[in-house]
Amino acid sequence: MSVSHSQLANALRALSMDAVQKAASGHPGAPMGLADLAAVLWRDHLRHNPANPNWPDRDRFVLSNGHASMLLYALLHLSGYALPLSELKQFRQLHSKTPGHPEYGDTPGVETTTGPLGQGFANAVGMALAERTLAAQFNRPDFAVVDHRTYVIVGDGCLMEGVSHEACSLAGTLKLGKLITFYDANGISIDGGVDAWFADDTPARFEACHWHVTDWIDGHDPAAVARAIADAHAEADAPTLIPCRTIIGKGAPTKQGGAGCHGAPLGDDEIAAARAELDWPHPPFEIPDDIRQAWDARPAGAAAEAEWSARFEQYRQAHPALAAEFERRTAGRLPDDWPTLCARQTAAFAVEQKPQATRKASGRVLDALAAELPELLGGSADLAESNCVLSSARRPLHAHPDGDYIHFGVREFGMAAAASGIALHGGFIPYVATFLVFSDYARNAMRLAALMKRRVLYIMTHDSVALGEDGPTHQPIEHLASLRLIPNMDVWRPCDLVETAVAWQVSLERTDGPSTLALSRQNLPPLEYTDEQLASVRRGARVVRDL
Repeated sequence: MSVSHSQLANALRALSMDAVQKAASGHPGAPMGLADLAAVLWRDHLRHNPANPNWPDRDRFVLSNGHASMLLYALLHLSGYALPLSELKQFRQLHSKTPGHPEYGDTPGVETTTGPLGQGFANAVGMALAERTLAAQFNRPDFAVVDHRTYVIVGDGCLMEGVSHEACSLAGTLKLGKLITFYDANGISIDGGVDAWFADDTPARFEACHWHVTDWIDGHDPAAVARAIADAHAEADAPTLIPCRTIIGKGAPTKQGGAGCHGAPLGDDEIAAARAELDWPHPPFEIPDDIRQAWDARPAGAAAEAEWSARFEQYRQAHPALAAEFERRTAGRLPDDWPTLCARQTAAFAVEQKPQATRKASGRVLDALAAELPELLGGSADLAESNCVLSSARRPLHAHPDGDYIHFGVREFGMAAAASGIALHGGFIPYVATFLVFSDYARNAMRLAALMKRRVLYIMTHDSVALGEDGPTHQPIEHLASLRLIPNMDVWRPCDLVETAVAWQVSLERTDGPSTLALSRQNLPPLEYTDEQLASVRRGARVVRDL
């Protein structure tokens, strides 16, 4: 007898409520409400290989409302990722692979760390942007080696957060047609029904930002979900929002539809009643073999990756240099001659004795590096000239699909979060720029990049209190110290052209975290360097003068 859709979805519901109950902590409601939608997406549409979570051409899936983490863990476990049942039983426990919110690097198949609401959505915008740009740079007629979609689920809370507005606007403006967002409108947050504090016409907002928006669908109707996904796939020139009505905690007879199942275990009695309601007569954490087999995505995933690998080998035969470059960039490796390039650049800059602002020095370094590193992809939050990141050599994406510069507009938070998505996607090293004082707007995304140990460069210009004419709102006083407090964030404050070049070089070499470069508006005098001093600069500090 074939396994029904409801049985597939109820497996997700059962694992979610059982894990939260065992942990005596967590959010069962959203996973139970999203189970029907997730079953359609993951079983019938998501292109992935559980045996190789890092396959470059996999579809990306982001759960922006990260409190629903048990939905993702159940999906990964049942699909065949290296996430055994024992880890689900350790949900929210120290050192488990199933933390309370999904954490990149801890759990195979988790594409990004989500928890602070809205950032996962902005990460997904960066992933979709990276996919399209990488495809434009590497695909050739008859050889689509980059061709995947980015799916993201957002909740009411994600869309209340300001970063969602920034990311929504940017994605619509850039026409990211392979970005598909499911809006889980269950109408409940921690404080209860959201109507009193969130009465937005969300589909209209996305339409105003140039998204393709489907009709409202019943998120518990698998046929309606499938039709909406097909509609999204047919739209190539705009990202798609699929607004879904769901019932939070669906299947829990007395708690579904209310805040009581949002952020607390259901309790033994309610779980027993839910098992009866869902016709799920199995003990906690037990999945029948036929349902487990129906969920197993490993055979289809292996076949999909094998087909892509065969296509890539044909691509390699036709375009060997491009294939080698694609492999280097997706592996995150710098060119083989990188040490020679750095030494040559530093030596050339060391002989200059002209005072200059380090923001201008940074622009010169960027121009020199971009000629050697096509993976550099970045931009500014509407301060390109002031940040010195946009020269005539840069090619803006809005005019050149295979370009290397992004006009982010005045969206510091969305810019920084999208940069994390670009870094997570692979194939690029992102950099983003604004004034140091506006790092406050970007700080939460910078912190998450540091938590995820992603290589992102933050170019923060107009350092120092010498910005007198702009007044106190534009004078960064405490900002450098606050950035240095972020664990795993490297902070550089170079004093001249040579130190600026070294800061860029070491930040690009670093593969285990982000770096911030704090740069001056004012001209600074150049210093002289011995070989020993240059080596010390690479370690972050040097003795300028013995007293």
